[in-house]
This record gives sequence, C-alpha cells and structure tokens, in this order.
Amino acid sequence: MSSGLRAFARLITAITVVTTYIALHMAVTAFLDLRARDRFSDAPARAAAFVAALDHYADGPVSARTQILRSDAWFEENAPLGGSQSTISFAADYAEEGRVSLARKHVAGLTAEIERDRAGLAREVSSSTASALYWVVPAGVLLVPTLRLRQRRRSGAAEIVDVVSRFVPHQPWWRRPVFLMGSWAGYGLFATGTFTVTMAQQRGYKLPLEAQVLLLLGGLAALGAGVLILRHCRPRSARSAAQALLADGRQPVLYLRSFADDDTAARVDDGVPVNLHSREEQLAGALSAFGPVIAVGRPGEPLPHLGAARFYLPQDDWQPVVLRLMELSQLIVLGLGLGEGLWWEVGQARATQPARKLVLLAPGGLPGVAERLDAHLPTPSRLNEVTVDGSWISAVIAFDSEWTPRVHPVGRVPGATQRRGRLARLAARGKQAGLVSMTLSTPAHEAVRAVKAALASVGVRKRTMVLRASFAMQTALGKGVALVVTVGLLLWLVLRALQALGLW
Repeated sequence: MSSGLRAFARLITAITVVTTYIALHMAVTAFLDLRARDRFSDAPARAAAFVAALDHYADGPVSARTQILRSDAWFEENAPLGGSQSTISFAADYAEEGRVSLARKHVAGLTAEIERDRAGLAREVSSSTASALYWVVPAGVLLVPTLRLRQRRRSGAAEIVDVVSRFVPHQPWWRRPVFLMGSWAGYGLFATGTFTVTMAQQRGYKLPLEAQVLLLLGGLAALGAGVLILRHCRPRSARSAAQALLADGRQPVLYLRSFADDDTAARVDDGVPVNLHSREEQLAGALSAFGPVIAVGRPGEPLPHLGAARFYLPQDDWQPVVLRLMELSQLIVLGLGLGEGLWWEVGQARATQPARKLVLLAPGGLPGVAERLDAHLPTPSRLNEVTVDGSWISAVIAFDSEWTPRVHPVGRVPGATQRRGRLARLAARGKQAGLVSMTLSTPAHEAVRAVKAALASVGVRKRTMVLRASFAMQTALGKGVALVVTVGLLLWLVLRALQALGLW
C-alpha cells in the first residue's frame, strides 16, 4: 500500500469511527425518546386519577392525598418540562396548602396540555429517528470501503509478514492485551498528572494554600505512577515486527545496526519536562514517514528495546533472511560499527540494492570506520573530516545513483560554515531567547535533521520527518489526552445506553 493510499485509508477509518459514534448516540437518543413517548401514553389515566383525588381531598381522606403525591411524582418523572408537569405540580402545591378550589381551577385545561405534550413527544421521536437514520446509513456505507482498505493493507504486507512472522517469538495471547491496558492506564495517569501539575503551577495562586499543595502533590503522584507503569508495561505491550507490518501495510524501513549500540540508542534525553521516549523511538518516529520500521532484535534479550519493531533471527542462518528483507524494504538504514556482520550487510546492500535505498549512520570516535567504508565505494567519503568523537550519530551518508557518497554531519561541526538563511537566524534568536523548545537540540532530533538533509541531497524528500520525531517525544502525553477524551466519550455513550435499557 502506498503512502498516499494509506493516508486516505486512515482518513476514511477516522471518518467512519466518528460517524459510527454519532450514529450510535443518535440511535440511543431515538430509543430514549421512544420510551419517553410510550411512558407518557398513560398520562390521561394519571391525570384523571389526580383530578378525582382533588375532588375527594376536601373530605380529608389520607388515600386522596397519597394519590395526589403519587401523580405529581409520576408527571415529574415522565412528562416533558413545562406543560402538564407544571400544571400538576402547581395544583399539588395548592392542595397541600389547603386551597383545593384553586387547584381544581388550575387543572381545568389539563387534558389539552397533555395532548400538546403527547404531540411534542411524537415530534421528538420523529425527529430523532430521522437523525439516527441520517447518520446510521452513512456509517454503514463507509464501513464497506473501510473494511476493503483494511483488507488491501493487510494483503499488501502479506509477503514480508510471511518472512518476518517465522522469527517472532510466541507469546501467550493474553500478554499484549493485559500490558496494553496497563499502558493505557499509565498514559491516562501521565496526562492527568501533567495537566494537574501545570494547572497548580500556573493557576494555583488563585486557590487557598492547602488546596494548591494538595493539587500539586496529587498531580506529582499521578505523574510518577504513570511513569512507573509506562516503564514497566510499554516494552511488554510493544508490537512485534509482524504486527507493525500488518497495521501499516507499506513497505518497511529496515534498521540494521550493531547490537552493542542498542544501549546508547535506548538513552532518554532531556527535551520535554518529563521525557519517556528514547533516541531510537524518535528516530523510528521520523523514519515512519516512509513506512514501519523493523529491526533484528538482540538474541536472548528479555524485553525488546522500544523504537523499531523487533523480530529475532537465528545466529547461524540470518544472512538469507536479511538479504530477502533488503529486497522487500523501501529504505535500509544501517548504523556503522566494528562488527563484521555490519560490513557484510554494507557490501550486500552495495552489490544488490539501488543506491538511493541505503542510508548509513556513522558514529563518532570509532577508528577504521571511514577506511573500511571507502573500500566499498567508488569515491572516498572523507568521513573522518566531519565525525566528532563521542557522538551517538556523528554523520549521515546517502548515495546518488552512481554510489557517490553525500556526507552530512550531525549538528554543528567545528570549522564548518554556518547557515545564514532567514529561518536559521530566527531559530537561533528564538533559541537564545528561550522561545524555541529544547527538543530542537536533542541528539535524536539533530540526527533526524541530518538524515532528512542527506536524503534530500539525493532526491528523496519527506517533509514530515522532523515533525514526526517531535511527535514521538510527545507520544505519552498525546496518547494520554486522547485516551482520557475517548474514555469520557465512551462512558457517556454507555450511560445513555443504560438509560435506554432502564438500568440507570
């Protein structure tokens, strides 16, 4: 499935979900209106009993007073606001005050008011039923293309899913749903705690000191609980490579690297007040502009690192699978290192794949990397001139159709000429003034910018890469807010359904 078709499918799915929710709400509303009309059909008999009780109330029997109160309660519960409900209520109050004659006079037009109320309820039923049909029909119509697009998405990824699924460890069926629910709870607590702490800091001065302290402590407690739950549940609820491919439908991005680099990529850098997302998560978020990001997991690791979706290859027969995945992927992102397996992958990509399909991530401070890379290329890369010791990713290398390397340093390189464009100057001034978010200078964002520039230099452009990396850093807060809103809407719909069934 192409990126454009996938975006269209997601739009159709979102419209279908919203339309279905509104249709369900309208159907429940129509059912409630129908029940209200049917309950009010007993109103004439109730009104006659009320009038009869008024006639006997002057004689003082207790049963007459009981009937008046019962009828008043029935109309208050079942009659629409105003009209007969108000008439019965005022008449009952007059009777309680001993002004029975005034109560009788007040109910003289009760029959006509009941008929008007019944006609109004009938109009509401007709209107709500028409509205429900107005939404139910489009929801049903939209469901057909939604399911067809879902089937097409899954069938488009069938070949690579068949390759990868053989190397996904078997898990009990309940494992991911359980920890996914735990992650949802963590997202909700994280968002609630963040919002509460922010409100306590910005608006707390309007509250008494005790309330401000309780609000701040409660927010911090919710935030801390959310962080602990997410750190425990997120790795256990992560999608496998096969699940990620089925969910997306596009050709994947194959992320190859040395297993020794996983700990560095798993670091969490400061960038937002409370950041939960690793460098690899942000890099994978940016690369998801092309397709789902998959990677070979480290053999024997108890939990997958978050970021690229993992699958696990046997240590003695992994090369044929990697070659096949290179063919089926639309982009190969390879982190250079010292392992012999990495250089075999570089050589195979150079020999079997189109040049623009390969992106190399060069770390800083590793001796001999530039020399070994140049041995595979027709033109020297001059990588040593731009790498910086100690950097996670020091340079990004893309290739034109003739395998000429285009090297782009990550971040500022000593001695390099700074950009003088207007946007660059505005960004620098905003950063000095504290107006630009700190996410602009994290290692992952600097690396993503270099990847974007390197790809653009060989004619491959994805404008949303940096924005996706920023979203990846804000995922916990965004998912938490979306979850709280979604749960609220679902609970409201369930409450309405319980009312329609008479259970609330």
